[in-house]
Formats: sequence, structure tokens, C-alpha cells
Amino acid sequence: MNVLISLAAVGGLFLLGTLGGAPGMGWIFGVVLPYLAVGIGIGGLIWRVMSWANVPVPFRIPTTCGQQKSLPWIKSNPLENPHNGLTAVGRMALEVLFFRSLLRNTKAEVIDQRRLVYTSAPWLWIGAMAFHWSFLIILVRHLRLLANPVPWCVTFLQRADGFLEIGLPVIYVTTVLFLAGLAYLLARRLASPQLRYISLAGDYFPLFLFLGIGISGFWLRHWTKTDIVSVKQVAVGLSGFSFDSDALAAAGSLFYGHLFLVCVLLAYFPFSKLSHFAGVFLSPTRNMANSNRSVRHVNPWDYPVKVHPYDEYEDEFREKMKGAGVPVEKE
Repeated sequence: MNVLISLAAVGGLFLLGTLGGAPGMGWIFGVVLPYLAVGIGIGGLIWRVMSWANVPVPFRIPTTCGQQKSLPWIKSNPLENPHNGLTAVGRMALEVLFFRSLLRNTKAEVIDQRRLVYTSAPWLWIGAMAFHWSFLIILVRHLRLLANPVPWCVTFLQRADGFLEIGLPVIYVTTVLFLAGLAYLLARRLASPQLRYISLAGDYFPLFLFLGIGISGFWLRHWTKTDIVSVKQVAVGLSGFSFDSDALAAAGSLFYGHLFLVCVLLAYFPFSKLSHFAGVFLSPTRNMANSNRSVRHVNPWDYPVKVHPYDEYEDEFREKMKGAGVPVEKE
């Protein structure tokens, strides 16, 4: 049911976006909604990050799985158990750029019907890497639509991405990897009974939303061959706050369906699990150095507290305790 609800929601949103191709609707779906989505996305992300940053962390609580630095003759593991800021940055870089934790024992299976064994899930790591890195490169490639002239780095990345020179227009490597990674992540969630059991509509909706964006973008480039000049004019107008009514009208319904899904993603991003890309930098279990042995960390909330020790408690209730048969230390 959650799968069908999410799929129907994404399909309905795409059909709603195609209304932008109707006469007079280009201003709403091509100007108003993109600005609104960007405002909600940036404002929501700032609010989310500030709410995380305001949570106090009085203790060092890094997650570690290696030998801590202690005596000189004991070999430590600086990346698994960082002891200073530099090694903590190194571990964060491996996590953010290469998803190192996904190579851990993240998969559990029963061997011989009696033995539970934890193993790694390399295909999960490959699928996640393919999706995330392809998505980043695709975002950078799309800067060619927002800038005039196009920066040289964007042009270089675009040429490198299409080095196979397959098809006309050229099929980019990241386009294939993006869709393949998403298809694997969705198939994995559907094929595993354990994952299906814990999956909600909020887990399927982003996958279908990304698939909708990727498939519609692929369709616009390779089958419909949309009017790229009009799309460029619309995009440059959005980035420069100058709008061309003729370009908005010529962009086409399928382009507005694709653009509307992107707007939904921008507005949905900060209020969903997708905001983990910002939260990982604020996670105290990741960004802290484990220096508990070398530095004394004092709780800043350690203010004087009025206590009631047992001897005072017994002095206050001794007679009642003796009357109830409760043993006392002092008669």
C-alpha cells in the first residue's frame, strides 16, 4: 500500500506539473513555484540545521570501532578512533565522500538455520555511491542552463561525463548510473521482507520522486528533444530575475512536469530523511574526537545540586522505618 500511495503521488504530481504548458500557466509553474520551492528549501534547511546545532552536547560521545590512542607502544587506529581534530576530519571525509560505514557489517543472515552471521553489503555501497555521486554531477551539469556564459569547469565535467559518445544527443554516464542506482535501491527495499516491513510511504516517496525526475529528464533529452533554447531562456531568467513570456510558453508540458517534480523535491528536502546530508556534519558521534584519555572534559551543566544522603534520610524517618520493620543502621 505504501508503494502504491507513493507511486500514485509522484505520478499525480507530474501530471499536475504538465499543466504549466497550458496557456497562461507558465508563469505559475515556471516562475512562482520555482521561487517558492527554493525559498522553502533554503529556509527549511537553515531551520533544520539551526535546530540541530542548538542541541547541547556536554560529553564526548563519538562512535568508535578501533583502538584508542593511549600509550606510545600501543598501536592506535586514528580513523576508526580519532584522537584529535585532524583525524576526526579524516574520518568525516571518508564517511561523507565514500560512505565508509556502509562497508561495515550491515547485513545479518542465518547460516545453517542456527547461526546468525553479520556480513557486509557491498552492493548496497555500490548502489548508494552510484546514486549520490551521479546526482551531484548531474546537479553541477545543470548549471550550464543557469549561467551564461557557462563556466569552464561545468563544460569540462559535461564533456568528461559524455566521453563514451553514445547516441545523439550523447547519453551521459551519470544518467545511466543515477537511474541504475535508484532502481537497485528500490528493488532492494521491495525484495527484502525485513525492509518492506519497516518501510513507510516516506521511504518510498523520495525514491519514486528521484526516479520521476531522472526518467522525465532522460525522456526530455533523448525522446521528446525539448526546445533547449526556450528551456535555457527560462532557466537564465530565473537566475537573473528576468522573464520571457514567449520562452515560458514554448517550454512545453513535459518540461513543466519535470520542473515541478524538482520543485517538490526542493520543498520536501529539508523536512524529510533526505536532510541527512547536512545532519551528518552535526552528528556528535561522528564529528568529535575521542580524547577522553588525554583531556578531562567537564560537564558545563555541572552546577551544585542539593542532595539528601541516606544518613539524613534515616534521621528523618528512623522511627517510621523501625515501626515498619525496615532495618536501620543507627538505633
